[in-house]
Amino acid sequence: MLLWIAMAVLTAAASLAVLIPLGRPARVQPAHAGAARSIYRDQLTELARDKERGLIGDAEAEAARIEIARRLLNSEDAADAGADRSRSAYRIERLLAVVAIPVIAIGTYLYVGSPQLADRPGVDRAAEATATGDVDGLIAKVEDHLAANPEEGRGWEILSPIYMRLGRFDDAVRALGNAKRLLGSTAERESLYGEALTRASGDVVTEEARAAFEKALAFDPQDVRSRFYLAYSLAQSGSKPEAIAAWSALIASAPADAPWLPSVRAELAKLRPAATAPAVPAAPSAPGPTEADVAAAASQTPAERQQMIEGMVQGLATKLDAEPADTQGWERLFRAYMVLGKPGDASAALDRARGKLGEQPELLAVVEKAAQDIGVGKNGS
Repeated sequence: MLLWIAMAVLTAAASLAVLIPLGRPARVQPAHAGAARSIYRDQLTELARDKERGLIGDAEAEAARIEIARRLLNSEDAADAGADRSRSAYRIERLLAVVAIPVIAIGTYLYVGSPQLADRPGVDRAAEATATGDVDGLIAKVEDHLAANPEEGRGWEILSPIYMRLGRFDDAVRALGNAKRLLGSTAERESLYGEALTRASGDVVTEEARAAFEKALAFDPQDVRSRFYLAYSLAQSGSKPEAIAAWSALIASAPADAPWLPSVRAELAKLRPAATAPAVPAAPSAPGPTEADVAAAASQTPAERQQMIEGMVQGLATKLDAEPADTQGWERLFRAYMVLGKPGDASAALDRARGKLGEQPELLAVVEKAAQDIGVGKNGS
């Protein structure tokens, strides 16, 4: 739109530059016509003087006057005809100036330009050019643009994946934080933000990153990136049964050609030796998969694995109904439901915990805090 306005202004300026001189009164009287009329008038004056002096008779004077007057009238008619022709040419010049200049300008643009292309911010064009141009130079230009326009959320969002590909994770965290602040939270922005935090901390899923992933799942319970990193977080924290369940659930819900499946299977394979190791006596806790469960899962279909996982989670829920004082068990149940993409079940479990711990406010406060940290009940979940 700005381009068309600029073209209109330039066309008007070019037209005025031609029309203003043409608008001045035209001097179309030929020089020779004026001289002839002056001579004829002088002859009439001289004839009148000769008549007064008696140098010419009345009859000869009248005949001479008529002849001179005839010639004077003929010269004026010729001058008027020339003026008419000049005025016609003047009108043609004005018409050409008004019509031809815009037509030529627009025709030239349509031939050499691209009017069908929409205008785009400079930051978009700079980001596209990174595949062929000087990456550092182009990034510097975008950064300069954002330094002058720090509230341009789209620019921060475009820059963040470039930072990620270059390994500039701290810069990616800053860019995604600005994008979220300016454009609002979405599942994709939250999960990308969590990934950037994780990469910036040396592939450790921090509390802030986990909160971002859980917020992303509140927007989209099936967000793969968030489910992947939350399962990774469970493995890092030592919750291996829950991690195995989360990895298995992710595999069960994945398309057969998902490009990230090999990575998930590799992570699950890392946990299986630990799952088959001799059990260490510990305090009673929520049930997890046994060695037989893990072995059986390897030969099951995705639907059978999903059924097994849901059975394990249901077993945990049943145990908590009988032993509601297990605050860690409630936290693990909330997290399992969120990883499985069932925020509604997580909310229902929180309601059950509130009902069973109504007379134990100190335990209920711990469960409420765990649910809040995980994101249970947020955004309609």
